Amino acid sequence: MTTTEERKPARARLITGPGMLLVWFYGVMVVGAVSRCRVAINTVLGRAPRAEALDAGGGGGFGVNTDSRGGGGETARKAALVCCAAELAGVLVVGTWTLVDPSAFPDATVWSDYGMGYVFIPVLLPLSAMYWLRKSRAGVTP
Repeated sequence: MTTTEERKPARARLITGPGMLLVWFYGVMVVGAVSRCRVAINTVLGRAPRAEALDAGGGGGFGVNTDSRGGGGETARKAALVCCAAELAGVLVVGTWTLVDPSAFPDATVWSDYGMGYVFIPVLLPLSAMYWLRKSRAGVTP
């Protein structure tokens, strides 16, 4: 007689090796984005509502992306890929928007100028994470 543990397929861990470093970076970005949003809300609420909303949304997206990797398995991998794609799209759209029309965002956001205020981590992180997630699809780490 087999136990439940023996019958379950092995879950691919998404936070092994470089995946753990990505989770750490995402955790740092959660703190950075949410902290920036909190300071804006506490000091200049309403002056730059788009920037405040983007920082809050970015922090939430970073948080979901961080959390989805902890579960492992195919569902968590797909959720993380969707989060990364949405994050990358946001960085590219907002980054381009801030270059084309700087007055649209009186205060900088996490994604302004493609994340230049965060050493371009907001644009590099989803690309790195998507690469890692695709390579870890079969449960084999790159």
